[in-house]
Amino acid sequence: MHPSGLFKVEDETVLLEHLAAFPFSTIAASVGGRAMVAHTPVIARRIDGALVLDFHLSRGNTLTPAVAEGFHAVAVSLAADAYVSPDWYDDKDSVPSWNYVSVEVAGPVAALDEAGLIAVVDDLSAMEEARLLPKLPWTRHKMSPGKFERLLRGIVGARMVVERFEGTHKLSQNKAAADRAGVTAALADHQIARRMRDLG
Repeated sequence: MHPSGLFKVEDETVLLEHLAAFPFSTIAASVGGRAMVAHTPVIARRIDGALVLDFHLSRGNTLTPAVAEGFHAVAVSLAADAYVSPDWYDDKDSVPSWNYVSVEVAGPVAALDEAGLIAVVDDLSAMEEARLLPKLPWTRHKMSPGKFERLLRGIVGARMVVERFEGTHKLSQNKAAADRAGVTAALADHQIARRMRDLG
């Protein structure tokens, strides 16, 4: 996360909305002294009062063998980013920068059982299929008997118990109003410009 508190977001509602809108995340961990990364969609839930992040990995993923024993990881979801040219600032004595919106989640990861894995697949599919309406939603029940179960053997389910949950909305809040106006004008309809306008 960016070290400046000016960009920090801790409102859990905002962070959960971000993960629901941008579930595809990078999972990073150090296992046995080796840095490893996986990319996967995640789904946040409350289980027995605890906030958790559920996801699945291909059996061929480098992180997968470590799931059975467990490990600590960081998950990062990036919503949008944009290069910011100093030429767009009113203050020309500036350096380039980068604006972005992201959420970072950290905690221990452990394996899910088969029922938990099925719930992850079902719930992620339902969440994404809802975005495709009015298309009739896909469910695993559309598949040939036994096919889903065979394909399920190719992935493993995992759950992160959330210990740290925070976001960064770096949207030129550290710049003067004229500089921010120059950036939003230059970025036009880019998602970062829209978010900057929302800030006011």
